[in-house]
Amino acid sequence: MEDPDTDATLASVIEVLTRTLGIEDRAPMLDRSTGLFGELPELDSLGVVELAAALETRFDIVIDDDDFTGEVFECVGTLTDFVASRSSG
Repeated sequence: MEDPDTDATLASVIEVLTRTLGIEDRAPMLDRSTGLFGELPELDSLGVVELAAALETRFDIVIDDDDFTGEVFECVGTLTDFVASRSSG
C-alpha cells in the first residue's frame, strides 16, 4: 500500500533533483530505484552540495556534513526516505 505522504515527498525530491541538475526532461524516467551518485553524471560533488542546499530550502530541513553518505545518496528512494525522516522530525 502506497503512502500518499511518501508519494508527495518522492515527487518533490524528484522535482528538486531534476531542477537542480538541469535534467527536468528526464524527470518522468526517475523513480525510487533510480541510482544517484555514480549513476547520474550530473550529480558530481558540486551537484551534491547544490542538491543538499535545494532540499534544505524546499523541505525546511538541515543536512549535516555527517549526512553526506553513500547510503543517503545511493538512489532516489534512499534520499526520499532521508528527507521524509528529517521533515517529520
